[in-house]
Order: sequence, then C-alpha cells, then structure tokens
Amino acid sequence: MFARTLALALLFAAAPAAAQTPKTWPVMQGDFSISDFRFGTGETLPVVNQHYLTLGTPKRDAAGQIVNAVMVLHGTGGTGAQFLRPQFADELYGPGQPLDITKFFIILPDAIGHGGSSKPSDGLKMKFPAYDYQDMVEAQHRLLTEHFHITRLRLLMGTSMGCMMDFVWGTTYPEAARAIMPTACQTVELAGRNRMWRQMSIDAIKADPAWMGGNYVSEPVLGLRTAAALTVIAGTAPVRLQADYPTRAAAEAALKGMVERSIAETDANDAIYRLDASRRYNPSPLLGRIKVPVTWVNSGDDFINPPGLGLPQREVTKMPNAKFVLVPESADTHGHGTHTWAKFWKTDLIALLKRSE
Repeated sequence: MFARTLALALLFAAAPAAAQTPKTWPVMQGDFSISDFRFGTGETLPVVNQHYLTLGTPKRDAAGQIVNAVMVLHGTGGTGAQFLRPQFADELYGPGQPLDITKFFIILPDAIGHGGSSKPSDGLKMKFPAYDYQDMVEAQHRLLTEHFHITRLRLLMGTSMGCMMDFVWGTTYPEAARAIMPTACQTVELAGRNRMWRQMSIDAIKADPAWMGGNYVSEPVLGLRTAAALTVIAGTAPVRLQADYPTRAAAEAALKGMVERSIAETDANDAIYRLDASRRYNPSPLLGRIKVPVTWVNSGDDFINPPGLGLPQREVTKMPNAKFVLVPESADTHGHGTHTWAKFWKTDLIALLKRSE
C-alpha cells in the first residue's frame, strides 16, 4: 500500500514529467522456493517464495564465478518491476549507460511481503510471521547464493526501504558486494516523526471496525484512507508541488481521486506488515563493518529523511570508504521519490563503479 500510494504521490508531484512512454525491456522472471524458512522471531514457514526479475546475462570469470551481477532493492510496498520505469531504466540500462544490460546482469527481487513473494494476503493474514528487514535480506541472500550461485555482487543498490536493506546487507554480509549505493534513507533506528507517521497509519487501519483483527470481509476503507493520506504527505515534494499547482483549484484537482485509487488496490494486512517491518532496524553501531566503497544519496526535499537532522554527515564517517551526497531541493526534484529519478545521481553511480573497479 505504501508504495502504491507513494507512486501516486510521486506522479502527482511530477505530472508534467510523467508522460514518458515506457520502453519494453527484455525481462525474465522467476521464483525461488526456500524450504523451512526461519524468521528472526523464531516463526517458520514450510515454504517462502522469493520472486524476482532479471535483465542481461551472467558473465563468469576463469573460476566460473558470476562477476557482473547487480541487485537493486525496492521500497516499502514496491516491487522489482518499479525499476523498469523510464526515469530509472532509460537512464541506466541502455547501450553505453552505467548499468548497460549487455554488460551487467541485473537482479530485481520482490522483498518478502511484496509483489510475487510470500506475504500475508496470500492467505495467512495476521498469522503470517512478523518479518523484518533482516528476514528480507536473508531471503535475498539465499536467492543469490543458492539459486544464482553468486558469491559477490558487482554492485548493490536500493531505494528507501531498499536503501535500508543495503545497510543491513553491508553489516550482515560485508563482502557480499564490491560496491553499495543506498538512496533515500537513514542508518539509525526509525524514531521521531518517521516512526510516528508509520505508527499512525498502522493504528488507523487497526482502529477501523471493518478490520476485525485482520479477518475483514471487505477492506477497512476508513483506516486505509488515513494511511493513504499520510503517505501522500510523506511522499510529495513541497517546492515542486507549489510550482506545478500554484492555485487552490489546481492543487485540489490534482489530488482528486488519488487516495481512492490507492485504497482500491490495497490489502490492509499487507500494509500493516510492511510499515512495521522497520521496527528493529538500526545498523548504525555496525557500520564500521562496511569496508567496500559506498555512495549514499539523499535528497533535500525528503519528508521521510529530512536533511535538517544531519544524521548522514555523522554516520557516513563510520564507514572507511563511504561518501554522502545530498541532492539539492528544487522545483525539478521529487521529494522522497528523487531516489528513483536516476538523472539526479547517475554521475555519482558512474564514479562509484569506477572507484570500485
């Protein structure tokens, strides 16, 4: 739900630029079934499905190891397919681009709780194990090592929740990637306003009488409306919105129907699990384990990760080979969603690939 509403919010914030026609990319998709998966809570499932998309072809060294794999991790409520959108894919995957798919093997997994991977709405509802980011990373690690037999990624990327999972990856498996590029997150425990708006969304859904402890007959629309409205605020960019919709009438017309479209495509239990999956996130004390080159990018108009906190400038010094980049706020940026518009950080990606050769 978060990503669906956030996607609508980002389109809302960028309507004049959103009319791009998507290219058709040569995507393959598949599923990896993980038997007897144990979650961090101690709960288990007989089978966890890890869905993924790929582009490009694996290339191997003399020892038979895949050396050109790039994995990109999506945000809360998203799927790997979001990285096929023009603002990301057209900037990165084509001939001569930084992640040219004739040279790189791109892996786009759906995290646990999302897309084609195992999630509460598959049938268990609120009896689904209470997964967190560490569980997501464990399933992705098993996808790489057991399914693709990849021992080291050429590059690990991630946006929003995927950005946070990058840091979980880096602190849990420090040698799993030659370089890491997290975009749009912090490395500290989710607290303050960031946790508050997530908890308000969860509380709103659970407070709706229609929710019925997760065993609802129809979606708890009143609770989802509050959650969707909070996500619109969290995902949009104030300077861009003011430039694109400078009158009350224009702003109200742009907003009309956005929340309703989100509700129509939402499962409330999935939304609760996704928003709560960050509850144990806090890689900050372990960042010194990350020795590989890192370029961490946030944006100046990000409601979820506001630059005024000053946290990245402190946290980046804990990693010996890391740099932090802040994309300045402008009428051209996209709030939290700036992470998906590669034009703002493509040169930083090129530089990261060069310094990690």
